[in-house]
Amino acid sequence: MFRPFLVVGALVLAALAVSLGQTPQQAPTKSDSTDYKISQEDIDRKNPVKSTPEGLAQAKRVFGYDCEMCHGALGDGKGDVVESMKLNTHDWRDPATLAGKSDGELFYIITKGKNKMMGEGERQPETLRWNLVNLVRSMAAKTAQEKPTTATP
Repeated sequence: MFRPFLVVGALVLAALAVSLGQTPQQAPTKSDSTDYKISQEDIDRKNPVKSTPEGLAQAKRVFGYDCEMCHGALGDGKGDVVESMKLNTHDWRDPATLAGKSDGELFYIITKGKNKMMGEGERQPETLRWNLVNLVRSMAAKTAQEKPTTATP
């Protein structure tokens, strides 16, 4: 009675073992490429979404379940999977990290992804992706405000 199931199960396990033992050559993807380029048009794109507490709260919610595992709860680049995945994440709290990056460039990276980071693509509405840009910017701005200024004698 169970013999057909045992045979099918054994065949499935054998096929799985063979497929795991052989890794076919994959074509290089954008993520593997060292010549990752963002068009000037995308770099120059302006953020049409004003930063608001509501927009930042919405972005923070998505960040919590989509981004935090790599980028860390505070944007410090020390998420739970950074070490195990051998990721090179940046500390967004440091304003120098985002210096020279336009909102358009950040939006492109959030949308399309970069290296091992998967993009949000069309999974999230465009307004939310712009709010994620605002959230990343706010992390650096918040840290800059927290740094004490020292008076020189």
